[in-house]
Amino acid sequence: MAYQKLSRDSSSRKALFRDLVTDLFLYERIQTTEAKAKEVRSIAEKLITLAKRGDLHARRQVAAFVRRETLNGDQDAIQKLFSDLAPRYAERPGGYTRILKLGPRRGDSAPMVFLELVDRA
Repeated sequence: MAYQKLSRDSSSRKALFRDLVTDLFLYERIQTTEAKAKEVRSIAEKLITLAKRGDLHARRQVAAFVRRETLNGDQDAIQKLFSDLAPRYAERPGGYTRILKLGPRRGDSAPMVFLELVDRA
């Protein structure tokens, strides 16, 4: 299998990935488990590559996956992806995210990481 199931059915897994990718684009850094971060990283990199294209079809493809959440009522995740993040990574051929290991979680010793965008402000 090319992905991890993460002990969820397909609809729950897709909802989890949508939420994590949206939060990554809004906050540019999220704390999650290592397994989730490795799965979300590939989705986020594909969406940033789509946003670098910048045409209407790419915007609609991104809008079909990313949720319309706003940060402080300013701009939603899709607008931020196309107006801020895509120009920031215009010259970069890939590798838009990084995973920084934090150590085990206190409750169940799950390995925790920061998933963040490189070159963030």
